[in-house]
Amino acid sequence: MSELIDAVRERYAAKALQMARPGVTGSLDLSCGLTEAERTERRVEWRAIDDTALVDRVESGGTVTSTYLSSPATRAELTRLVQAERVCCGTAGWALRDDGDRLRVTVQAESATCCGDDCCGATYSSDELASVGITARASLGCGNPMLLADLRSGETVLDLGSGAGLDVLLSARRVGPGGHAYGVDMTDEMLAVARENQAKAGVANASSLKATIEAIPLPDASVDVVISNCVINLAADKQAVLREARRVLRPGGRFAVADMVALAELPADVKRSLDQWAGCVAGTISVDEYAAALRDAGFNGIAVEVTREVRLEGVDGAIASAYIRATA
Repeated sequence: MSELIDAVRERYAAKALQMARPGVTGSLDLSCGLTEAERTERRVEWRAIDDTALVDRVESGGTVTSTYLSSPATRAELTRLVQAERVCCGTAGWALRDDGDRLRVTVQAESATCCGDDCCGATYSSDELASVGITARASLGCGNPMLLADLRSGETVLDLGSGAGLDVLLSARRVGPGGHAYGVDMTDEMLAVARENQAKAGVANASSLKATIEAIPLPDASVDVVISNCVINLAADKQAVLREARRVLRPGGRFAVADMVALAELPADVKRSLDQWAGCVAGTISVDEYAAALRDAGFNGIAVEVTREVRLEGVDGAIASAYIRATA
């Protein structure tokens, strides 16, 4: 379990640093969302295939296109590498195109952020984003919990795995000065980004707390609404997360999250992959398992709405983004 936590922590700390220093060159030397150790290993892998099969590489308008001589071995290795570069809601869009005797890898930087092109179903309006003065890049999520939560003036909101703080700030705006929004994140890097975003937005009724979502540093029955955006799937002990969410909710409180779920069983090697776990893939559970875990934690009124299926290139099984509601 500690290995999973470390993998997730490192991945999202790296994403936070990308947000703090935005902009990737598109060069395959800079892999999206990797720690320095992972980045070094990935460079070695890319250089090995470049040495054996690269024909041409062109960069234009923030997109890099690399052309390779096609062979079964090259196709298999490029499929593996491109899939490894992808994470749910990363900050660069990777694609592999098979043109027969040529294989082309494209990397589109910045404009291909997941929630910017709706790859996970996020639907933040321009007015929402303008209200806090930040862009959709601040979300690494798979939806918009604001569509579910029905926040009311004066309420207290908790965002599990709050990242750069977009949903916290939007929640704080909605509940008004008489309410409060808390964000919980386990990485110092993300908390720093969130606090900077809060300062820029000028939002006073929000707080960022350092903790894991399995151990929320708030009292029992202190929150009206728990939200989350593509984070609970990353937890190794989801039952502990849901028990904590139930504990901090007041009677009748609302659970409203966007998350990834499994539609078809993933292969065992994918489920064991730390990279796939940190990429919002391997940690997914089925809709039925999710609903059962919520019931076991004491929730009722459970509803799960699958919003967008995501097919994984080169991987059997299927996952999807979903909106999940329940009542304490």
